[in-house]
Amino acid sequence: MEMIWALSATELARRYRKGSLDPVQAVQASLARIAQVDPLINAVIAQRESAVLVDAAASAARHAAGSPLSALDGIPITVKDNIPTSDLPTTWGSPALRDYRPDRDEGVVARLRATGALIVGKTNVPEFTLEGYTSNPVFGTTRNPWNLALTPGGSSGGAVASVAAGCTPLALGTDGGGSTRRPASHTGLVGLKPGIGAIARIDTLPPLLLDFEVIGPIGRTVADVRLLFDSLKGPDPRDRRSLWQGASGPSDGRWRILQVTTLGDAPVDPQIADSMTRAAAEFSSLGHRLTCAPLPLDLAFMDEQWPLIGQIGLAAMFEQHPAWRMQASAKYRQMADNGATVPAHRLWRLLDQIDTLRAACAELFSRHDAILMPAAAALPWPADEAFPPTIAGRSVGPRGHAAFTGWVNAAGLPALALPCEPSREGLPIGLQLIGPFGSESALLDIGEAYETRAPWAHRWPALPA
Repeated sequence: MEMIWALSATELARRYRKGSLDPVQAVQASLARIAQVDPLINAVIAQRESAVLVDAAASAARHAAGSPLSALDGIPITVKDNIPTSDLPTTWGSPALRDYRPDRDEGVVARLRATGALIVGKTNVPEFTLEGYTSNPVFGTTRNPWNLALTPGGSSGGAVASVAAGCTPLALGTDGGGSTRRPASHTGLVGLKPGIGAIARIDTLPPLLLDFEVIGPIGRTVADVRLLFDSLKGPDPRDRRSLWQGASGPSDGRWRILQVTTLGDAPVDPQIADSMTRAAAEFSSLGHRLTCAPLPLDLAFMDEQWPLIGQIGLAAMFEQHPAWRMQASAKYRQMADNGATVPAHRLWRLLDQIDTLRAACAELFSRHDAILMPAAAALPWPADEAFPPTIAGRSVGPRGHAAFTGWVNAAGLPALALPCEPSREGLPIGLQLIGPFGSESALLDIGEAYETRAPWAHRWPALPA
């Protein structure tokens, strides 16, 4: 019997056009797969079991009539639990929002429904999506399908675990400091962090990370991620950041890629470093011009200021929603207390430093077309631990594993996470390609070419088939 749950989104769409498969069969396969594997990974926290079957039947009728709403019509997908949905819980992983039901969808979910995509359910997150692993007091710990003792990362841990396990071919995540790219790298998936405004954000939860957080499409192949991104991108007059212009890659197709092995003296797991070296050789073989050198940006302020951003964001949110503060976990109440003591001039200085970084990145991309670096500094670690305490034999803090990602969010740039050669133990490893503002489609182009030279979609974790 064919494993329909293992088919890519683009293959499902092809089968629908051909008439050899319909969306009802696809969503039934997704629901059955969730029932089979989610008790092991704990990725899906709520489902639309009856409603999605009704949606699937409507989609099947449209396909039978030759009038699908879009290329996504009938494709099963999950939505991360920090993206508001009117017909599913939006708990943000916190006891404070255990019973919260938004009265409307976030704008991106409304767009998703308009495409005919089949929203199967919501995926697990750490509380307030401020951690690099996925566990919370409401739904517990999400586990990595490649090794159930380990984390899939965070904060889009439920999203990547569900796709890696075959629950759905696509997932909608978010990325505020690496939360799409690092989890994708830990689970062998493709994760796109669009630049600020590429996908409009309307009717969101309160922002905790300034304008850093964006919607992050996740899938098993570059083509699938492109399908989702192309269906959701575009301006909305209610989000002025979305009034952006796209950028193309170099006209001759040969990219000037700056290969960055680490940032300053940040430690990197040796197996990740080795895998990155081999991936760089693949990009060279595609005709791209690689230069290995340090990243010529001053990121020192990020180490000092990054913790303040979430603290200030929580303080502002709890002031607006005092009932949420009362029920939030003690750790986040303390973070908010710390944020409330930060003087305004420090936030003003931080905003100025962010503007300086964004201007420096624009100048950097006049000399390079893309930056290649690891998506994460560490391999997956035990699932119940917030971060790995050591990397390459050196002690690191809570952001040691995330050294390569947060600055990209601060800069507002697009980045694409791609699988590369896994570790000796078979654990996934990922790289990221970072491009100039507006270069999402060009990054997907180069990612797709790399995928043909170093394919990965045939790899599956050893879960029940």
